Amino acid sequence: MSPFLDLAPGSTLLAVVAHPDDEAFGCGGALLLAADAGIRTVVACATRGEAGEPAIPLDDAALGEVRERELRTACAELGVARVDVWAFADSGMTGPPPAGSVAATPPDHLAQAVRRAVAGVAPDALLTLDASDGHRDHAAVRRATEEVGREHDLGTWLTCLPRSLMRRWATHRAGTGGGEAYRALGDLGTPDEEVTHVLDAIATLPRRERAMAAHASQASPYAGLPGDLREAFLGAVHLRLAPPGTNSQRSA
Repeated sequence: MSPFLDLAPGSTLLAVVAHPDDEAFGCGGALLLAADAGIRTVVACATRGEAGEPAIPLDDAALGEVRERELRTACAELGVARVDVWAFADSGMTGPPPAGSVAATPPDHLAQAVRRAVAGVAPDALLTLDASDGHRDHAAVRRATEEVGREHDLGTWLTCLPRSLMRRWATHRAGTGGGEAYRALGDLGTPDEEVTHVLDAIATLPRRERAMAAHASQASPYAGLPGDLREAFLGAVHLRLAPPGTNSQRSA
């Protein structure tokens, strides 16, 4: 049985994400488990992540160019068969979203991009972040992906950050510095009772670590965590399913 329960080997899973590194930091365990089960995986990334804050000097290279290269390197580590990068701009976490950015784009325009991806890939299921980290781009991409999943009778798998783990993360970051932008958003994470599937991903951890390390321009949200908390985040895949033809119960 595949880790996605209703997908047979040879099926296609389309992961729709907002930024380079979402595929590794957020969906990496799920993508690895799917690839290991013989499922063809495709990543569609809405932006080049040009509003991210670089963690290393970049000389004269444009951040978006750097992050797209990192995305493609990470996807190779994750066994992804195809990577598509769209032309939306990164909204950033706060402030007025720039014109052409994910958060400033009319919802149906974003959904239309997902529809084109579905038409080109013909997936059997969709995957995206459930946006429980509070990032507005993640929420917009999730809504568009769910909408298209309903239209095409495709199950949409949402990768979750359990609230209990996010509270532990926030407590740790408060003691060590960093993470202020996320902590300012309030109580983050998916309520634990809404997580419907927990998959063992310990065996994938070395490969996921390599995929995350490919995003050298960005600070990892898992950097510096105590070993037990890091393993709790990365050693398991937490999911919930928005079934075909129904609305997700989570609001953004």
